[in-house]
Amino acid sequence: MESALVRAAKNFPAVVLTGPRRAGKTELLRHLFPKARYYLLEDPDVLARVRTDPRAFVEELQPPVLIDEIQNAPEVIPYLRTRIDAAPRKTGNWLLTGSQEFALMRGVTETLAGRAAVLRLLPLSLRETPKATPFAGGFPEVLARPGARDLWFASYVQTYLEHDVRSIAQIRDLTTYRRFMALLASRNGQMVNRADLASALGVSSPTIAQWLDILETTALVSLVPPYFENFGKRLVKTPKVYWHDSGLLCHLLGIRSVAELNRSPFLGAIWEGFVGTEIIKAQINAGRGREIYYFRDSQGLEVDFLVPGADGLLNLVEVKASKTLLPRMAAPMNSLASVLKKHETRLFVVGKDCKEDVVSLSNDVKGLTVLKLLKELEK
Repeated sequence: MESALVRAAKNFPAVVLTGPRRAGKTELLRHLFPKARYYLLEDPDVLARVRTDPRAFVEELQPPVLIDEIQNAPEVIPYLRTRIDAAPRKTGNWLLTGSQEFALMRGVTETLAGRAAVLRLLPLSLRETPKATPFAGGFPEVLARPGARDLWFASYVQTYLEHDVRSIAQIRDLTTYRRFMALLASRNGQMVNRADLASALGVSSPTIAQWLDILETTALVSLVPPYFENFGKRLVKTPKVYWHDSGLLCHLLGIRSVAELNRSPFLGAIWEGFVGTEIIKAQINAGRGREIYYFRDSQGLEVDFLVPGADGLLNLVEVKASKTLLPRMAAPMNSLASVLKKHETRLFVVGKDCKEDVVSLSNDVKGLTVLKLLKELEK
C-alpha cells in the first residue's frame, strides 16, 4: 500500500488509514512519513487534554502530524477541518488512523468530505511476505513471533471484546458474543443465516445483525455479496461471510497446528477465504475499492468468486484445497460462462500448494497458484 499512501498524501490535505487493530497502520505511516509528529489518542494524558479543549489541542499542532486511533476523540475532526481549510493547498499534513471503520468514517465523510483520502489496511498479504499462510494469517506480530501465536490471539480476542466491542455497543454478555465469534468462524465461506445463528445462541435475529455490523465495523470480516445480472434465473441474494485473517479464524476454530489444519473439515473453507481475502487485499492495497462477488442460483450452481476487470471483463475463480487440479473442477464456471453473454470471461482454478504457477486445464481454463492469480487479475 506504500505507493497508494504516498500518492494520496501528495494529492489530499489529509489521509485516513483504517483497518483492524494491530494490522500495522501506525508502523506503516511512521515508516513512510518519519517527520510527522505522533499523537496517540489512547494515551490517557493526551486523551484528557484533547477532551478538555479540542480546539486548543488542534491549534497547537505543527504539521505534518500523525494522529493515531482518532475514533477515540472524534470531537477534534471539525477543528482539523478548520486547519485544513485555512491552507487547502498544503497536502499530506494530516495523517489519521482508526480501528473502528464505520464510526470513524461517519465523521470523516461528514466533516472532511473532499479533504481526506480514505484507505484501508488489512493484515499482511502473501504478496508482502511468504510467512502469511492459511494457518499463520497475516498479523505482523504473529508472523514475527510464531511461538507466541496462541497466546497472542487469545489476548487479541480478549482485548477486542473488552475494548472495541464495548466502545461500539453496550453489550453486557461478552461471553455470548465470544461464542458468536466462534460459531461464525465455523460458517466461514457460507451464506449468512441470521435466524440460524440466533437460534443457536439464544438471541434475536436483530442482535445477530448488530453483532455482524460490529465485526464489519472493526474490519475483522467481510460480507461478500452475490453477483446480480438478469440471467433469467432465480438468484440467491444472501451475502457470504469471510474472516479477513485466517490465523485468527484458525484460533477461533481451535486449530493449533498446520497438521491439524490439513486434517480439519474446515480446510476447504479456510483456503477459500484465504484466497478471497488475498484478492481483497490486492484491490485495497492498490488504492481501489473492494469489488468481489460470488454466484449461486436456486438450482445450486455456484462459483466461488467473480472479480470484475476492465471493459466489462469478468474473472471467474474456483478455489480448491488440492495440489492436483483437474478439468472437472471448472464445470460450474463453464456453465456460468455460457450464459454471461454480455461479458468476456476468464476462468481460473486456484489450487493449494500447486507445484506449477500455471497449468492449462482446458482451452479456456487456467489452473494456478494464488500469487499467479493476483497477477492475472491485474491484467
